Amino acid sequence: MLVNDIFAKHPSDKTAIIYKDQAISYGELRQKITACASYLQQQGVKKGDRVGLFTKNSPYFMIAYFATVKLGAIIVPFNFQLIAPEVAYIVKDTGMKLLLVQQPMDLSKDLAEMGVENMPKQIVLTDIPLDNQPEPTLPEIDIHDPAAIIYTSGTTGRPKGATLSQSNIVCNTRDVIGPIDFVESDISLCVLPMYHCFGWIVSVCCNLRIGATIVIQDGFNLTDTLNLIEKHHINTMSGVPTMYQLFEKSVEADKLKHFRYFISGGAAMSHILHKNFAIKFGQNVQEGYGLSEATPVTTVNPHERTKQASIGLTLPNVTVEIQDPEGHELKVGEVGEICVKGPNVMLGYWNRPEDTAHTLRNGWLHTEDLAYRDDEGYIFIVDRLKDMIISSGENVYPREVEEALMKHEAVREAAVIGIPDKLRGQSISAFIVLEPNAEVDKKVLRKYLLANLAAYKVPKEFVFCEQLPRNNTGKILKTVLREQALNNMVNRHR
Repeated sequence: MLVNDIFAKHPSDKTAIIYKDQAISYGELRQKITACASYLQQQGVKKGDRVGLFTKNSPYFMIAYFATVKLGAIIVPFNFQLIAPEVAYIVKDTGMKLLLVQQPMDLSKDLAEMGVENMPKQIVLTDIPLDNQPEPTLPEIDIHDPAAIIYTSGTTGRPKGATLSQSNIVCNTRDVIGPIDFVESDISLCVLPMYHCFGWIVSVCCNLRIGATIVIQDGFNLTDTLNLIEKHHINTMSGVPTMYQLFEKSVEADKLKHFRYFISGGAAMSHILHKNFAIKFGQNVQEGYGLSEATPVTTVNPHERTKQASIGLTLPNVTVEIQDPEGHELKVGEVGEICVKGPNVMLGYWNRPEDTAHTLRNGWLHTEDLAYRDDEGYIFIVDRLKDMIISSGENVYPREVEEALMKHEAVREAAVIGIPDKLRGQSISAFIVLEPNAEVDKKVLRKYLLANLAAYKVPKEFVFCEQLPRNNTGKILKTVLREQALNNMVNRHR
């Protein structure tokens, strides 16, 4: 099965998409994809070409994506928040032939500075004719041919392009449906960005494969989201913790009582938010775990057996081990690196053989995420390997400290990082966002933590701020916080 086959047999009159009061049936969706593929072929797109896609959530995103991979070309979705030099880097890195855009972009200066002479042609999506096109001539496509290149967030150094095959996308879509319990009658909100692997697989592909209806929102706004939920009787959604935090703080319980499930990913969800959400809305958020290199989903809490604060059980057809640094599987309760094997694991990083060899070792995808497994097989994230702090020879997991801080009634959010310290190796710094109108000082927080954690885990520095820097999936950008903490250190010593 190829990517476009996942929704090839659904009834033509069944509604596939609702967007700004426009309804598109499965039959119309397939017709528009075919017309778009024909047009792209007329523009010279052929198998193996890289085609960029720069737009917010819309039917055009879906149509262009499926049309590109229908031709055997490779789609490269862009984070639409990137600026010209960042876009130009990806254009150069992929040797992009064509760029499909919401509106024209001036990349000439940045591409010229990078030594790119042949500028990719840009086509505005709304200019693509989606009617009266001849049938395209489709090449022979193998299930293991590359279909998409997903660029990592680039929080450290230049982003890398995880290359996903047709099979990667099809298999991950297949394996996610059962544990989450997608059904054909669902009306599902797609508010996660489609360029992100999580949003594309879980919000788009899984719903299309089961034959559900997708209501597209091009950006999260609480009021607009609630209006869409009420108007279209939306009963399922995938989101990130910040969305569920707003629901828990600001939405009346009866507004969401009809939902069948809530899925969370992209960033870790705090214990306290899990608990409060379940108390208010009467059901647990089903948290999962994944990364672009795994298409992305590897684990998820099953619909009927959700365990709070866990990332769930391993997907069918996927193998997950918790390994020590030597590659040995650890016992129940022991902390080690999450390593993944299965049909969801990427082909490799685009044009990065050394990075590929480092990440795909001994048949395993090494995630650099630390976790442990309980006696029922549920996996619990501890932290990122690179975020672990070694202070005075002791390992400190920032997430443990963050969870302790967020149990204090005055603390809304917390992020903990390690910064260089000549005496300790690293010292611990906590960035704190307080609840509205709450007041608390560093001495109170320190005393509170000393009653709940070993002294070596208690931060040396507490920084109060209005908000934490995040990427588009809600993940806290700790590299930004480290830079801020280091700048503060430099300024204090001047």
